[in-house]
Amino acid sequence: MTAIEQLLDIMERLRSEGGCPWDREQDLASLKQYLVEECYEVIDAIDSGDPARHEDELGDLLLQVVFQAQIRKEEGAFDFEAVARRICGKLIRRHPHVFGDASAADSSEVLRNWDRIKVSERDAERPAGKAQARPSLIPDVPRHLPALHKAHQVQKRAARVGFDWSEARGILAKIEEELAEVRAALAAGKAGALKEEIGDLLFAVANLSRFQGLNPEEALGAAVDKFIRRFRAMEAIARGDQADISKCTLAQMDAYWNRAKEGEKT
Repeated sequence: MTAIEQLLDIMERLRSEGGCPWDREQDLASLKQYLVEECYEVIDAIDSGDPARHEDELGDLLLQVVFQAQIRKEEGAFDFEAVARRICGKLIRRHPHVFGDASAADSSEVLRNWDRIKVSERDAERPAGKAQARPSLIPDVPRHLPALHKAHQVQKRAARVGFDWSEARGILAKIEEELAEVRAALAAGKAGALKEEIGDLLFAVANLSRFQGLNPEEALGAAVDKFIRRFRAMEAIARGDQADISKCTLAQMDAYWNRAKEGEKT
């Protein structure tokens, strides 16, 4: 018995009569939060550079796939074998330059072909007799993606079909334009307009990051991590001075913050 077969058997037993009460109570909706958590834990494991931790977290993520497939199997919809078979077929179809007679000069052409094949697959799956809408050149982006990552994906796909800036200077001008509109909305005291303009500003900044070959989600994540690191250092410095950071004035906190920043340079 392979490890995959053993995992499938374990999952089936956990969900069966006499199995685990908690596992038996779960449904697809209740598992969504765990799927998201496990994805982020895999990312943390990659960033840690620890192969053993990465292996462990990939196992936890695989469990979520197996768990959901088992529930669908119980419903009579599909099983894990069907999931594996489906992704195998998709990979073969979308890599005609590897498994067929097509050619692809570079990664950009591979991605364009991928999007084109994806659209044709959706057309083929459309029920007979249903009117065919003109497909968008920007394929669907998952609705629940984090907004910054979603912006990155949409901008990349638009750029693939040529809707892109010619140079970074143009995006910087757009950022300045959006910042001016944020200032105007703030001065007008209109919350709805301010929300929209902040969104436009963030979208423009994300576009600059994408244009320069950087992932805005990763860039912001690094900035957040830096803030947390410096804030914790600031707290430690304050404790060393017998001070409670929560009772310090803003001026005192600024001073501790600057000391924390300086400490990173040493």
